[in-house]
Amino acid sequence: MLGASRDDTLYETLGDQRNNGAGQWVFAGKTLSGAIRRGLISFDIAAGLPAGATVTAVSLTMKMSRTTAGDTEVGLHRVLADWQEGTADAFGNEGQGGDAGQGDVTWTQRVFKSLDWDTPGGDFSSGASAAATIGGLGSYTWDSTSQLVADVQNWLDDPAANFGWLLLGDESKSQTTKRFDSSNTDNAEEDRPVLAVEYTK
Repeated sequence: MLGASRDDTLYETLGDQRNNGAGQWVFAGKTLSGAIRRGLISFDIAAGLPAGATVTAVSLTMKMSRTTAGDTEVGLHRVLADWQEGTADAFGNEGQGGDAGQGDVTWTQRVFKSLDWDTPGGDFSSGASAAATIGGLGSYTWDSTSQLVADVQNWLDDPAANFGWLLLGDESKSQTTKRFDSSNTDNAEEDRPVLAVEYTK
């Protein structure tokens, strides 16, 4: 079982750059006002698995702790460029994020004031590596798929290519946002994101 090495949220805004890298929660979906939220999460695969191992199964479990939406599909999409977890800690329910600082990941920049995303909202694979239907409050698991296994195997073999996944919610309409506990949550340790990896040596 691996805990997340970094997680954050991309906040679509019209002006200020926002971040929540030190916050308790990660968001995915579209807000009531129509602003998009996309989560980022990464695990240090090379530190958690022996070199040369063959990955056979992968699943991600996260606790969803706040929503006003019904059942919504959230996909895990492989991120294609490196990003830097921010240091902002937003107030309240964190849905609006906090002011981004130097180096924080934002909607338009993967390293604030230094490196842009090629596309605002993050650079990620168009196809989901896995998807899960997220309903009411509780823990949810993205079950193992061949693409999840391939992602983790690639990151084990080539750690420099490990940029994690982006959580892509329902962006087709407003008020679909799901809030997930992050690796910084004040809740119980078991509420933090966990990646289960099975492998052979």
